[in-house]
This record gives sequence, structure tokens and C-alpha cells, in this order.
Amino acid sequence: MTSLDHGKFTKTTTVFHSLLALDVFLLFFSGYAVMFNDELWWLLALMGGNTGVLALHRIAGFALIALTVFWVTFMIIGPGRRSNFREVLPDLRNDTRAFVQDVKFLLGRADERHPHARQFAGYTADEVPLLSYVGKGVVFIFTVELVLLMISGLLIWSKPALMQFFQTKTAAMAFVGFHGLLGVVMLMGVMFHIFEHGFHPAFYPVELKAFIPKSDIPHADHDGEHEGTGIERLRLRPSWNWAVNLGGLAVVGGIVGVLLGSIYDSGYPVPGTLTVGGGPTNVFLTIGINVGILVLFLGLVLSVYGNVLRSRYERQVRERGRAAATDGSGDD
Repeated sequence: MTSLDHGKFTKTTTVFHSLLALDVFLLFFSGYAVMFNDELWWLLALMGGNTGVLALHRIAGFALIALTVFWVTFMIIGPGRRSNFREVLPDLRNDTRAFVQDVKFLLGRADERHPHARQFAGYTADEVPLLSYVGKGVVFIFTVELVLLMISGLLIWSKPALMQFFQTKTAAMAFVGFHGLLGVVMLMGVMFHIFEHGFHPAFYPVELKAFIPKSDIPHADHDGEHEGTGIERLRLRPSWNWAVNLGGLAVVGGIVGVLLGSIYDSGYPVPGTLTVGGGPTNVFLTIGINVGILVLFLGLVLSVYGNVLRSRYERQVRERGRAAATDGSGDD
């Protein structure tokens, strides 16, 4: 194991990440089963039809609110959490410099990336911030989207009550459309997140840093005779080349399919006056939407696999500890 695999997060954070991922995936599956009920008829049937899928979506929505309340409370009163919270906040001076230097680096006018932009480049944990400026942006965007999704989801819980409150059907449906559009935008971000962390050449097929807490992995884990972080010893898996191309194609196809489906499917989340017709009769549109859902299933599988690897690693650590204790008692 190289220092690239060293976790940066606590056990609570890694567990929260896994629970949040599971809940968000359930929200996506249930929400899009309703949104694209023609194209995703099999997913709708798998979740118990209209009644079952709506119940699952609402349960997952309440779970998301509970997870958010827990995390905000934990960030405020948890031990040492305020310092980590400050690490997530933008550092306007250094983050701006990192962005400018990244642009120069891409244009060939800089020799290396700024330290605040490094995340997967093989540096030790002390040489890079907890999150790069890109990571901070992802956290900020994801947080805003989740908050808006929760608020709009609660508002459209009962559409008749919402229409009565706003006195017009148009205003009520605007909230429904806004909720759906947020879901589409968030879907694109989650797909890119799956691709970035599932197909990165240094971590393929799963990035263990998101699952194994830093307290369980000593940072001096690699042999003392070898200098550096260990990135020099990494070798690409034989399957990475075709997997990354297939995964990239699926992500692009899924995003295009969902975006076009949002326009072609009448009235949700795009208002009916903007739709141009279509539906499940368009085989390419149906394939694109289903490919998008399969990418989400891939993300769910990778999340489960990451937790399996974490459990396996913890078992190996316990076995090594028992073996070391047995050897020590034998020497006595």
C-alpha cells in the first residue's frame, strides 16, 4: 500500500459518506423511476409500482434530512470538527492562485500544479490540503443542491396543498419542475464523481481513501528503504484501458440521454410548453436513459465493493495484530 491510499478522513466521515451515497442512489432510482416511468418501466416494477416507488422516495428523502441534521450537528459540536470545517471553506488567496496556475499548467506555461490543486498527484498527506479547490467546489455545489432538493421536495409532498397555498397550479408545478431540474443537474455531477473516483488510474477500480479512515492506516506503511510516496511503483491494471473508455462512453451517453429525456418527456421536469414530443418510441433515447441508470448502479456497486474491501482490510489488520501478539508471547 502506498501513501496514495492513506485515508484523509475519520471513521465517522467514511461511514457517513457510505450512508449518504446509499441514500442518494435510492433517491435517484426512485425519483427517475417516476420521472421516466415509460423508459424505466422495469425499475418502476422492481420498486413496487407507483405506490411503492413513491413511498421509497419519501423514506429516502426523510433519511437524507436526518443524515444532514446529524452531520451539521456533528460538525458544530464534534471533537476537532471545526478545524476540518475550516479546511472545507474557500481560501480565496491560495485557491485563486491554484486555479490560475492550473490554467497556465494546461497551457504549458507552468511546470507544475499549485499545492492547493494537488490531490491525486502522488504527494504525501502533509504536502496537500484536505481538499483541493476543486474538491471544495464539489462539496459546495453538492451541499447547495441537496438543501434545495430537500426544501423543494418537502414543498411538493402534497401537490393539492401546494396549489391551494399558492392559489395557482402554475406556481405549484414550478416547484415540481425546479425539483426535477435539480435532480438532473445533480445526476450529472454524481456520474462524473463516479467516473473520477472509480476510473482514476492510481485507484481503479475503487478509491480506498473514501472508505478506510486515516486512523486505520499508518502513514509510514510502505517500507522505510523506499523514498517517495510509492506512485512510482504503481502499475495499471490490464483492464483499465478498456474499462475507462467504456465507462466514459457510458457516462456521456447517460448524461445526454437524461438531458434529452428531460425535454422530450412531457411536462416534468421541463414545462410542457417547451417539450418537443417523443417518449419511449425513441429507442436511442430509451437506451440513453437506461445507460444513465446503469452508471448509477455501477456507482452503488463500487460503494458496496469499497466497504467490502474496508471490512477485508480491517480483518487482515486484526489477524496481523493477533499473530504479532502470539509471536511476542512465544518469545517470552
